[in-house]
Amino acid sequence: MALDALNLSLQFGKFPDAALHRAALPRHSVARWIRHALQSEAEITVRIVGLEEGQALNRDYRGKDYATNVLTFDYTQAPCVTADLVLCAPVVAQEAADNGKTLAAHYAHLLVHGTLHAQGHDHETGEEDAVAMEALEIGILAGLGIDNPYR
Repeated sequence: MALDALNLSLQFGKFPDAALHRAALPRHSVARWIRHALQSEAEITVRIVGLEEGQALNRDYRGKDYATNVLTFDYTQAPCVTADLVLCAPVVAQEAADNGKTLAAHYAHLLVHGTLHAQGHDHETGEEDAVAMEALEIGILAGLGIDNPYR
């Protein structure tokens, strides 16, 4: 994919430790991680949020009353992928700590994961789809020099 084929908006909500998350997510890195997972042109907004906003979005759009690590709102897949990826900073930080990963590496994984969802991949539709999506993630992350997140 051509490097200019991604129109990226990177947003940060107001929440404690926002500066820590902003430091882990330089725009050039976020763009690089997403580009590696894209198969076509894309317009993607990445929004980093706190617990309250993350929980409200998950509750309102998925009917699950808790904050989750990443939500993908995909609008179109062709000819251009358009999507919003919302990542809940406190959840991402806790998962990274629990799994002994750097914050940046965990964000990279979740951005790749969300970008794949935006293109129609779904791990919740069956075991075969889950295995295929996981293999894609592992390969994309390896190309970025990031270890297998499922180990």
